Amino acid sequence: MKRILVVDDDAWVRKLVRGYLERAGFLVVTAASGPEALTEFTVHPPDLVVLDLMLPGMDGFDVATRIRQRSAVPIIMLTARATEDNRVLGLELGADDYVVKPFSARELEARVRAVFRRADSSPDEPRVAEAAGIRVDFERREAWADGKSVDLTALEFDLLAFLVRHPGHAFTRLELLEALRGTTFASFERAIDSHVKRLRKKVEPVPEEPSRIVTVYGIGYKLATEDPDGIS
Repeated sequence: MKRILVVDDDAWVRKLVRGYLERAGFLVVTAASGPEALTEFTVHPPDLVVLDLMLPGMDGFDVATRIRQRSAVPIIMLTARATEDNRVLGLELGADDYVVKPFSARELEARVRAVFRRADSSPDEPRVAEAAGIRVDFERREAWADGKSVDLTALEFDLLAFLVRHPGHAFTRLELLEALRGTTFASFERAIDSHVKRLRKKVEPVPEEPSRIVTVYGIGYKLATEDPDGIS
């Protein structure tokens, strides 16, 4: 049974979300503050975190940053902040999705299941794939560059795995968003740039001169093959 940590300072929201997700078949634990969330995360490591941004003492951005320092567990941001900058910042910190209040419990459940589906490998795909010096184990959700293990967040892994599945194919930023999140948000294109930049630091021999995850001018990104034309 999947364990979900729900973090929100509003007791009514915690009760509503917990009850609905438990009826949907998940095991749910809750926390009302940032420090309590980090303690709960350590004591009962979850499979997914639903994290409110407006928390007392330590906001959700700080909590997400600390979680990302030690885990690639999926994070769904839950907040009343609907501005583009806040959404992009949440995604850049490693959030896997972003739900804006007010929301329906049914919508949140759908987002949770979508994140879990992306995290679980399809039984029809090969377990391991390799391209451009990068090796990905889809089942174990592990990756290596030049034979060395790479520590990735959940979204970074999904992005890298998608590119490895389609070496040499150029994708727009919106296509990458759709592949990773199941929908397109034009205002989130900067988040893809941020994740690509982070990935390059982890898998490129020289991150400042990328030779694997390359920019295709006028389009977006691709995992390079031996053909260097049109890339940077």
